[in-house]
Amino acid sequence: MTNESIFLLLIGFLVGTFGTLIGAGGGFIMVPVLLFMYPSLNPETVTAISLTVVCFNALSGTIAYAYKKRIDYKSAIIFSLAASPGTILGVYAISFVPRKSFEFGFGVFMVLISIYLFFGVKKSIDLTIKKRKHPVRTLVDREGHEYQISYNSTVGIFLSVIVGFLSSLSGIGGGIIHVPAMIKLLDFPVHIATATSHAILMVMAAIGVMEHYLRGNLNSSFHQIIFLVPSVMLGAQLGAHLSSKVRGTWIIKGLAIALASVGIRLLIF
Repeated sequence: MTNESIFLLLIGFLVGTFGTLIGAGGGFIMVPVLLFMYPSLNPETVTAISLTVVCFNALSGTIAYAYKKRIDYKSAIIFSLAASPGTILGVYAISFVPRKSFEFGFGVFMVLISIYLFFGVKKSIDLTIKKRKHPVRTLVDREGHEYQISYNSTVGIFLSVIVGFLSSLSGIGGGIIHVPAMIKLLDFPVHIATATSHAILMVMAAIGVMEHYLRGNLNSSFHQIIFLVPSVMLGAQLGAHLSSKVRGTWIIKGLAIALASVGIRLLIF
């Protein structure tokens, strides 16, 4: 086994663990790693590999979160359907983006999101009890925790359309956008947002991967995928397990720091 193969296994495990813990799928780690490791790869191939990894990560994480009963299935279905058209369009649009522009835009985007997350989250909203403006549904997980879910469905659908497009355009899967949006704009409890986001990611990424496959963007990616997929699925199980032991605010702060680090790295180099 080569050093490259071992590194891919380690990265896959890290992506699966941290990506599932924060509900982002791990594409925000996968894309920069691929850009650094394979300077000659075009943006289409980079996003195709990353979305494939995100898809299997989301599949594994969704199974784990389903067992924990933390997925809001009604929202997951609605948001997945809304995001699907944008996901297909994003796969088509990436073929027109030069690699340098892709790296710069991706870096700026990650830094801006990290600033918003780090300074925008003032307190944990894991168990939201404030008065709601919209119909309230209560979700009880396997550990007996109660979570209130109430949001403007029109805003949620609109966000999902945008997330679908950006997810396949960037290759990050969309969770990096959907999780903070669900928390800050739709008032989802943090742990429900991360779990539900994973179920949405599974659908969005699968659609994106299929489109990439049909366009031939995965033809030269077998070596990377064969090592990344098994390790990312294993890491996803660990990430879902750790989610029960980590406070919601810590998850968001960790996400912000990770995003800023990778974004700055892309912009400087």
